[in-house]
Amino acid sequence: MKHKAPPTRPDMGMLFRFFPQTDDIAEFELLPGDDVPEPYHGLLVHEHHMTVTVEKFYGDLVDVHIIAKHHDNDDYARKILLSLQKTGQVVQYGIMRILFRYCSDIVRDEIVAGRTPLGRILIQHDVLRRIEPTHFLRVVPGKDMMNWFNLCEPKTTYGRLAYIHCNEQPAVELLEILAPV
Repeated sequence: MKHKAPPTRPDMGMLFRFFPQTDDIAEFELLPGDDVPEPYHGLLVHEHHMTVTVEKFYGDLVDVHIIAKHHDNDDYARKILLSLQKTGQVVQYGIMRILFRYCSDIVRDEIVAGRTPLGRILIQHDVLRRIEPTHFLRVVPGKDMMNWFNLCEPKTTYGRLAYIHCNEQPAVELLEILAPV
């Protein structure tokens, strides 16, 4: 069966359609990677898993917390937070949509279990993967994101849209937004 090529970037509208009635983002703007300031540039403008990147930056492992999920046969999406194991500080918000036809059963089962960040699962199972950041964002958090990031008032932060290609197939669409640093 032939699958159509992915769009030039993950569709934020589609990702949010899985999770209606949210106040996660007040506003956002797409921008080129060169316009992302440090330390966000080093945290976002690369082709590595965000799990590994934020763990290195903060010097601590992260846990995944699923806020909401959608599962319909081969199509699975979840809205998550990554928090530091030692302090519980939330360091990243994300939405991922994965097409399970590109994953083994064991990888699928671990993703659905929701106990381990996606990047760690793919690394531990040695899934041949390529991360392709497509766009970068300047984000003003909405009320929900402000609560998760423990903000008293909106503070601009940054994120990215990306694909994870598993075995050269566009298996995962990602929206990843960092907590303000």
